[in-house]
Amino acid sequence: MTGVVTRGLAAGAVGTTVLNAVTHLDVLWRGRAPSDTPDRVVGALAGRLSGGVPGSRGERGHRRTALGALGGIGTGLGVGVLVSAARAAGVRFPGAVGAVVTGAAAMAATDGPAAALGVTDPRTWSAVDWVSDAVPHLAYGAAVQGVLSAVPTAREERDRRTPAPAVLVLRSAVLGVATGGRSSLAVAGPVFGDPAAGRATRLGALAAVSGELVADKLPRTPARTSARSLPARLLGGGAAAARLASRTGANGAAPVTAGVLGAVAGSFGGLAWRRWASRRVPDWQAALLEDAVALGLAAAACLPGRSAQRRARLSVVPS
Repeated sequence: MTGVVTRGLAAGAVGTTVLNAVTHLDVLWRGRAPSDTPDRVVGALAGRLSGGVPGSRGERGHRRTALGALGGIGTGLGVGVLVSAARAAGVRFPGAVGAVVTGAAAMAATDGPAAALGVTDPRTWSAVDWVSDAVPHLAYGAAVQGVLSAVPTAREERDRRTPAPAVLVLRSAVLGVATGGRSSLAVAGPVFGDPAAGRATRLGALAAVSGELVADKLPRTPARTSARSLPARLLGGGAAAARLASRTGANGAAPVTAGVLGAVAGSFGGLAWRRWASRRVPDWQAALLEDAVALGLAAAACLPGRSAQRRARLSVVPS
């Protein structure tokens, strides 16, 4: 694990340096003002947590700038470690695709909190705004991917992955849709589909699903597509797909992509269903039907292969 973290920190440091260089070259080339979004994010977050950044007006501005820059460095290092861990766990994208995926993850980690805090609204950005944000993050992704590819860990050398079969990608997409409907199924589905899972693990998964089934009916539960809820569902869809892939020794790149896309479809599709059905039947009836569909999809995605997995485990047990 130490090698994974160290490599991730190194990759994140290189990527962050490249991102900052490309950003400042853009400022130099176009003569535009540097973005103040990191400063505003710090101000909004500090206002919610502690009432604001301390100091006089000038001192507060300087501290927000420093904290914004440090936050950007922390995000770059953190994404580097997460991508390194994912690669070690068997999610291995080819070079160009990995650069795009990593850059998109870093962009989401940066812009997501800003949108959640109301500092910015990406829906109002111009094409130039999108390009100004996407290009440095793509450069970050390319740099991180280059370091990770050049420095394989001992675990990766031992754990050779085969291409993911189409049926596994399809099951990952189905599990992603289920996760978009009920996020706890990202954990519970693979647990109940694993014959080696212990009783305590199963009970914990059952409790999580039961709790969400109840919480989903409460009026104060935030919308699944909100900035607070959607990222967890997308991460859950990807993580659940990676777990399915790891059981068969398959490369998790395609399954994880399918799982995340499925979670997007399940989140927005489920919300659309509830809005459509609520005009025709009581909302609790629409919610119960959605519960049944999500549970059924998770079972369809995770239960196939249980017998084969059990036989495979028994075959390696000494007689």
